[in-house]
Amino acid sequence: MIEASLPRTVSDRAGWTTDMYAAFTVLEVVPSHANVCAVVAVIEQESGFHVDPVIPNLPVIAWREIDNRAAHAGIPHVVVRTALQLPSRTGRSFSDRIDRARTERDLSEIYQDFIGAVPMGRTLFADRDPIRTRGPMQVNVAFAEQYAAARPYPYPIESSIAEEVFTRRGSLYFGTAHLLAYSARYDSYLYRFADFNAGQYASRNAAFQSAVGKVSGIPIAADGALLPREDDRKAPGSTETAIRAIRTRLNLGDSAIHDALEQGKSAEFENTALYQRVFALADQAEGRSVPRALVPRIQLHGPKISRSLTTEWYARRVDQRFSRCLVPSRKNP
Repeated sequence: MIEASLPRTVSDRAGWTTDMYAAFTVLEVVPSHANVCAVVAVIEQESGFHVDPVIPNLPVIAWREIDNRAAHAGIPHVVVRTALQLPSRTGRSFSDRIDRARTERDLSEIYQDFIGAVPMGRTLFADRDPIRTRGPMQVNVAFAEQYAAARPYPYPIESSIAEEVFTRRGSLYFGTAHLLAYSARYDSYLYRFADFNAGQYASRNAAFQSAVGKVSGIPIAADGALLPREDDRKAPGSTETAIRAIRTRLNLGDSAIHDALEQGKSAEFENTALYQRVFALADQAEGRSVPRALVPRIQLHGPKISRSLTTEWYARRVDQRFSRCLVPSRKNP
């Protein structure tokens, strides 16, 4: 069934099928037709079933990223460009290798060599490879490392988890985990596709933010992020501020509100008094059950993004591929 669900143009069908089936088995995710098609749709969208996809204009993107990091670090442009003229371990200069890079793996290897060989490399990249999404499912390295820390990775690790994400088996394993190996009470795969782009439970959280806005009357961006990033938490974010405005109606104190929001990246958030009371008030205010899932409203940004794209655009594109996979007669030729 997995093999039959792959687009007809895919090469090494046996290899893709084996790695997909292994991911489902180890993660204990049921390989139903819908689940298989969900993974197939994401792979199609992210890489077109290429293990190390070619990125258009990658050298231009790489130079822009290097220049931005140099400016942020206060290193003169000419100094950086001169350092990149040094020969690398391959014999070619770093600059020449950047100009010839075609895939993210090519570029990652250059960055790693530069970080290890030139002190300025560590200054520019702070010992962190800027290629943070990798492989045929474009899995975020931070997610893979966190998941592997909580649950043993099933394959031999030749170098690191970050390097495993470049491989087909590693990307399919962590990508399937991110897409399917968590409990979410969604009535459509569309919300899982949105979560794959925005983070697990982002669609549930966006619906919660919308409910908070209805109850409080305070406009909130339904982006699925219930708390600011760790480095921005000097003051409560917009969601927490709006909730505090109705804390009397919720019969909750500020600490209870914050503690509940801290669970926003887990299934347990739905069991908190905050979640349940906000939705009870929203349902009452609207005279109906308000949605428990919404596609987050997020404008996408990144070195590889050159036009205006959103999480909704991404989720609906993947959902279209998903629908074609489910109905064989409508599959891509």
